[in-house]
Amino acid sequence: MLVALILAFLIFQIRLDYLESILYDARMRLRPAPAASGHIETVLINLKTIEALKGAPGFAEHDLFLQRLASVEPKAIVYDMSILSLRGDGAEQARFLQTAERIPQLIFLTDQLEMKGEEPLKMPPPFQNLRLQSGPKSSDSSNFAKDSVTRRFLIRYQDQVISDVSLARLFRPNLGNADPIRGQFDFLGTDQAYINFRPPGSYPASPFAAVMEKRMDLETFRDKIVIIGEDTQVAERDYARTPYSRDSIGMTSAEVHANIIDTLLRNDSPLKSPLWFDALWAAAISILTVYVVFAVKPAQGLLILLGTMTGFSVLSFFAFWLGGLWMNMAHPLLAVFLCYYFLIPYRLIIENRYRWEIYQKHKLLQQVEELKTNFISMMSHDLKTPIARIQGMTDVIERDSTPLSTDQREALDTVRSSSSDLLKFINAILQYGSIESQHIQLRRASKDVNDLIDSAIKQNEFLAKLKRIQIKTELEPLFPISIDPELIRQVFSNLIENAVKYSPEDTKILVSSEEQGDFVVVQIADQGPGIPPEELPNLFMKFFRSRQAKVSTVKGSGLGLYLARYFTELHDGTVSVESSYGQGTTFTVKLPLSTGGSGHVESTRR
Repeated sequence: MLVALILAFLIFQIRLDYLESILYDARMRLRPAPAASGHIETVLINLKTIEALKGAPGFAEHDLFLQRLASVEPKAIVYDMSILSLRGDGAEQARFLQTAERIPQLIFLTDQLEMKGEEPLKMPPPFQNLRLQSGPKSSDSSNFAKDSVTRRFLIRYQDQVISDVSLARLFRPNLGNADPIRGQFDFLGTDQAYINFRPPGSYPASPFAAVMEKRMDLETFRDKIVIIGEDTQVAERDYARTPYSRDSIGMTSAEVHANIIDTLLRNDSPLKSPLWFDALWAAAISILTVYVVFAVKPAQGLLILLGTMTGFSVLSFFAFWLGGLWMNMAHPLLAVFLCYYFLIPYRLIIENRYRWEIYQKHKLLQQVEELKTNFISMMSHDLKTPIARIQGMTDVIERDSTPLSTDQREALDTVRSSSSDLLKFINAILQYGSIESQHIQLRRASKDVNDLIDSAIKQNEFLAKLKRIQIKTELEPLFPISIDPELIRQVFSNLIENAVKYSPEDTKILVSSEEQGDFVVVQIADQGPGIPPEELPNLFMKFFRSRQAKVSTVKGSGLGLYLARYFTELHDGTVSVESSYGQGTTFTVKLPLSTGGSGHVESTRR
């Protein structure tokens, strides 16, 4: 977490004004555009006007225009253009000035700002009596994004209220006083706010000539703020770059002022989120990114981070659309990229080191496993020879005509039983070694399963007689099926031997066989102590012995059931178990009637 907070702090020291301005402009363009107040009209002198008047309007045309416009008593007439270079003679100029000075609501805008201690702003003679007000357009040319886009407007400069605010007060007299301006902030000693732009064309422009010649209903302008500007695509001052277009003629200056005044009238300036709020988001996303890098799989991590970025972006857009809240997006999104791309190599180094350690351990384990297998195989083969000699000698003694005493007979039986148990254990170890080395192969032959059951029962008759256990059979006549006789005999022998070993004395074991659909089903049911439910899932694992078997005197390798399942699955069959603790156990072997065994069992079984 500390790493994430340090990274978030360092990221927040980076100025990302340009990137943030792009994201801000995108939100401005993609949101539903707010409606205009309806209190503002624009009149433009465009190329069609110049063509219709056979030249740019002069003093005479502007004089007539003002007379016609003033007749419907608009709230204000705002000239957002220079009149100093209008064409016309001295008489036409004098008549224009006389008309202009008679209209109290007429103002002329200038980009100049009135400084404290200096004379009030005035036009040069003979225009000095006309009302001149400061109406600059603030662009991000040397501050913030530095892309020359107009996003802000001035409210007050050195206690001087800017003309846009004065014009908005015609409809909201207390604006900026008892009626605070939303989103107002201080910058370099000035009061500013952000413009809530409408798309270009939100304020339909009336042609200058149409107003002058009364070719339109002039009542449109009654009680409105009328802004007169130029759209001749000649002077750069007549246009501004906006969030909707970075083209040098993206929006006329008159329409920019209309947007500023409407923002004030509706008091819906975008509200920039506080620094602590933005820092909190950047820290939270940094913490999430660091957690994802170190604790989540790469594919899932990428999906989480993409989802986080998408969710945060959607949240930021909705906050802007619905509440006019401008959330900082650049730093949180950059935090995702930088935290991920700086920390993922470190994770890869750790993982590569970890994989190398695992590889070395795996290599060592393979060597140990190989040594163990070779040792088991060697010892098992070497032990089989003396055991075979012991069994041979017991057979010789048993066949000898010399009668044996009772003690000698018991000792001989003990030798035979012990050597037989040892031989079974060695054979199980050898078969396990063959499985581990994948050397088991099926040697199929057409055999009657019942014959194999009888053979397995005979192998365990001696032990059953010692415990006075009756092995009963219910064998349904069966057709021979294609199996490996030795392996399947071992399956039955292991299951019957387990039933005999773990059943108490004077009990019964039932062995049954039948056809069920496409399978031969063999069941071995005993009356033993049963198996606890929690041990059933592990019953067929290699070297597994139940807690009850470990504390009993019954010996076992823990491989019998493992080999039984493995050999059965080689034939595409199954072995299952049902047991109620204290009420006996039933093993069920299913072998397919048709030959389909692949002779291969998944390595997870091995």
